[in-house]
Amino acid sequence: KYGAVSKAEFSLFEPLLPDEVRSAAIKRLLEVFGMEDPPAIHGHKQPPQYMLDLYNTVADVDGVTKDPYLLEGNTVRSFFDKCKIEQVEFRFNLSTVARTEKILTAELHLFKLRPQATLTFNRHHFCQVSVYQVLDTTKTNNTQEKKLLSSRLIPVHSTGWEVFTITQAVRSWMVDEGSNLGLHVVVRTLGGSQMDMKLIRFASGRNHHQSKQPMLVLFTDDGRRSTTLESTATSSLPHAPMSGPPSRSARSLDYSEEEGMSMSCQRLPLYVDFEEIGWSGWIVSPRGYNAYHCKGSCPFPLGQNMRPTNHATVQSIINALKLIKGIETPCCVPDKLFSINLLYFDDDENVVLKQYNDMVAGSCGCH
Repeated sequence: KYGAVSKAEFSLFEPLLPDEVRSAAIKRLLEVFGMEDPPAIHGHKQPPQYMLDLYNTVADVDGVTKDPYLLEGNTVRSFFDKCKIEQVEFRFNLSTVARTEKILTAELHLFKLRPQATLTFNRHHFCQVSVYQVLDTTKTNNTQEKKLLSSRLIPVHSTGWEVFTITQAVRSWMVDEGSNLGLHVVVRTLGGSQMDMKLIRFASGRNHHQSKQPMLVLFTDDGRRSTTLESTATSSLPHAPMSGPPSRSARSLDYSEEEGMSMSCQRLPLYVDFEEIGWSGWIVSPRGYNAYHCKGSCPFPLGQNMRPTNHATVQSIINALKLIKGIETPCCVPDKLFSINLLYFDDDENVVLKQYNDMVAGSCGCH
């Protein structure tokens, strides 16, 4: 029935049904965003304010990167404490971090509560807050119960977020997941005496509002690299097409056998709406973004407004002179690309900020 082609092979050439096309397209788009499946939606939760502020720092209202050097690496992950037992023991589940990700910096964020009224220290006094990694004493040659990671002096009467660097611990946990026994916080006076944690208090995940929960913030790099078209800044990102409507003389050269005339190469809008795709349940920001696309002809002679490469100019000349059969005119394509930022919930309800290269056509040219 199918001649030399088997039935299984023949099915590859059959047109996809609309639902199959959508499914295949969504799957391919997920691959662009480094995912196999969309994260599970557990309901509406409030992202940590720190992650919202960080997103607004690195991205504009459309998610386009303001400056690629503002962010360390290309991924920031936030994790809430899984212990939720007391304010001195903290543990974080890092199973969603890929082994291939390079750990750049890890921070423990603790919210220091307002001191109790019974505290007798004056407002100029400080305490020493130390963060330790809890060690597995069952391991060979390991007699220590904990390892100092970070220590800082903090005003006794202060309130607000305090940040401690714990990169060493997280790197060791990524090598040996079983070694992740959590973190231990100790508060001492300047004289070295351990202080009662009822006096110097940090918010815990069990007894305080979600906005004050202990949090681990992880800065990583997943190794993805940009193309050479990626710009180093978006300050020059145009808000209009590369060139205005073609002039009368230009239009006379943009001849199409079917349409008679066509526009010259320029940048046009292409809005990607995450809600229409069905992703609004797990993406926090942006709700969509303008990817733009390039469209139009590259007629001879190529003007500088078409941003031609030398190769495109030579190709255009060869085509115009018809020196070689089959040489087409240059193509209208992006010649500058920008990255976007996505703030979203992963499968474990952790909030992730990720930067994706080459997602927005910054300008178009004849190549």
